[in-house]
Amino acid sequence: MQRSDRWVGVGLALLGLAVLWSARAFPSVPGQRLGAGFLPMIVGAGLLLCALALVARSFRAAAYRGEADAAQARREHFGSSLVIIATVVAYILFADRVGFLLVAPVCLAAVFLALRVKLSHALLWAIGGTIVVHVGFYKLLRVPLPWGVLRPFY
Repeated sequence: MQRSDRWVGVGLALLGLAVLWSARAFPSVPGQRLGAGFLPMIVGAGLLLCALALVARSFRAAAYRGEADAAQARREHFGSSLVIIATVVAYILFADRVGFLLVAPVCLAAVFLALRVKLSHALLWAIGGTIVVHVGFYKLLRVPLPWGVLRPFY
């Protein structure tokens, strides 16, 4: 797990740097203090912070774990990784047809449960996170997310 965390951290850092580099070239929006690159800059900075945390955690974990513990952790996290990849693919395939408000909580709950979060907490965070993201995009940023089968109720 330590080595994979380091490589994921390096990958996230490179992705964060690429986002920051490309976002600086976004045009400014007339009449607004914040340009089109503001949100991507925040995302890039967040990716860099997550990358630093992953790399730091991998070095701390290397000091505390033995090789047997690391092999067990790799086996445990392999299934979680597959669930995360499957939920991303499922979201891509079903979000437009079914709708964000129905697909996102199912995907988030599946990821939380794969990461061994307690069922009540997983459901709470999945539903709450979906609502926060929907309100943030739909109301604040005015970016509609797919309604899918809920379109008639909108």
